Amino acid sequence: MGEHSTAPDVPERGGVASLELRETPQGVEFLALVTPRAGTSEVAGVERGALRLRVTAPPVEGAANRALVELLSEALGVPKRQVRLLSGERSRRKRVLIEGLRADELRARIAARLGA
Repeated sequence: MGEHSTAPDVPERGGVASLELRETPQGVEFLALVTPRAGTSEVAGVERGALRLRVTAPPVEGAANRALVELLSEALGVPKRQVRLLSGERSRRKRVLIEGLRADELRARIAARLGA
């Protein structure tokens, strides 16, 4: 860890500008940290360069993944078919692709959602 590391139990939080985005020919990829069985489904912020999301669905039979796609679709104003889970289907750490957007558009939509 670098000299600016935090204790393991204290998450490093940053603003939307710290969200690590990767533009591809298809759209924008990013890392999502997902908490299933949360009290409410929400875009909770940016943590360690990843988008922190909470979904009420349990991690059973793909329910949390479906809830994640639905949350991102609604939060970002894109059809569900444009939200693709690239990896992490059985993990809380997931790589997500939002098709048809550029990084600056995605960052602006997330900032608007977070009121940043």
